[in-house]
Amino acid sequence: MYTPPFFKQDRAASLKLADERGFGTFCAWDGTRPIASQLPFYLSYAADGTPQVAFHVARHNPLVKLADGSTSWLLAINGPDAYVSPDWYVSPDQVPTWLYQSVHLTGPVRVLSDAELSVQIETLSAKFEDWLLPKKPWTSAKMTAGRLETMKKAIVGLVMTVEEVEGSFKLNQHKSEADFAAIANALGDGDADAKAISRLMRQTRPQIFTDQAFADDTNKLERSAT
Repeated sequence: MYTPPFFKQDRAASLKLADERGFGTFCAWDGTRPIASQLPFYLSYAADGTPQVAFHVARHNPLVKLADGSTSWLLAINGPDAYVSPDWYVSPDQVPTWLYQSVHLTGPVRVLSDAELSVQIETLSAKFEDWLLPKKPWTSAKMTAGRLETMKKAIVGLVMTVEEVEGSFKLNQHKSEADFAAIANALGDGDADAKAISRLMRQTRPQIFTDQAFADDTNKLERSAT
């Protein structure tokens, strides 16, 4: 991943985003061309602290043949993203850009055993069912045994041993305080992704917005006094 120093994220922040998202694009090279699939996953850690990404694919997915335990795969995870217009900056001579969060995890992938696959299915569904609380979580126990076994035969469980973690959070960190605040404020009026980027920018440099809020309140008081 190409990551300018301003936007480079540490390992902990990158893994945190990956865990929170739980969905990404798995990509491997078959010797001729790249093969990719968009899949949900969950993150866990081995006894020695090595991150592991567990997921499953359809049995006929060509990625299965590449899960040999040694071939390195790439998992690309994206957070929110938003377009930035040059018109929103305070400073002149700006250009259009795109702000985003992105994490790349790299490592070999192996096939899970049947017992490991059962755990993977339960853990994966539990991760996302928790997002729906207070709804009572779905579990595979709601399925008939025969139906569950039929469905399991149609998939292959996989796990990536993560050897490299790369994160790029492009949030205009290299811009002046005035430009940074202007963009965060403009994005705050956008769609869901733009609002998410705006919140992240405010978390990145909170002092700017504390000072700005103080200045705005002071200006309001001065105007009311006159």
